[in-house]
Amino acid sequence: MPGLIRGVARTAVIAGTATHVSNNVSRRQAGRWAKQQQEEAPPQQEYAAPPPPASSGTDDTLAQLKELGELKASGVLTEAEFEAQKAKILG
Repeated sequence: MPGLIRGVARTAVIAGTATHVSNNVSRRQAGRWAKQQQEEAPPQQEYAAPPPPASSGTDDTLAQLKELGELKASGVLTEAEFEAQKAKILG
């Protein structure tokens, strides 16, 4: 019986060590691949939406706010850009 327990314990230690080493290698490779992709990828430029033209009427203002909301909902504008444009429209 002691031989059986010793064999099971040895197998558990070997399996745990192999798993640990395998995880370290996988993390290292993933880090290298991510770094390589960052170096190869061209930098992305951020574009701000052009400011909406000044409006004279309430209908124009509502239309501009609606369009601005759609741009924000589609992900074209960030929250900060949305708030800045909204402040310009509302005066």
